[in-house]
Amino acid sequence: MLAQNYVRTYRTNSVLTASPGQLVLMLYDGALKALTLADEALARPADDFRRIAVINEQLLKAQRILSELQGTLNFEAGDGKLAREMDRLYDYYIRKLLEANIRKDPAPVKEVERLLRELRDGWAEMLQKNDAPRSESVRSVA
Repeated sequence: MLAQNYVRTYRTNSVLTASPGQLVLMLYDGALKALTLADEALARPADDFRRIAVINEQLLKAQRILSELQGTLNFEAGDGKLAREMDRLYDYYIRKLLEANIRKDPAPVKEVERLLRELRDGWAEMLQKNDAPRSESVRSVA
């Protein structure tokens, strides 16, 4: 019980101290984790009584995270083209996960997981490149 409290406190502090870019990365990671758990449940034998509940719970969790990402898009930035494209992507992912949940079909889950991982990895790379100049300037001052 005590260890769970430490984990909960660590997670809370991680979220409270994260930059907006890191928060997006955390959301991507959360969605990917939910998709992995759903995919694992989809692979379980049909007579596993918890299988359907886990699939539903994890796919809904991934959809909520994607909806949160979709809701944070800034259509005012630049010409809004990127936000519109991301909005369509998130909408596609959410619809595919709905389809997967209704049919209990792993194919759409795997597709969304693959596409979302590419997006997540690109985001992580962008964050790393943006942090590199700052860390170099800190080193040169020290």
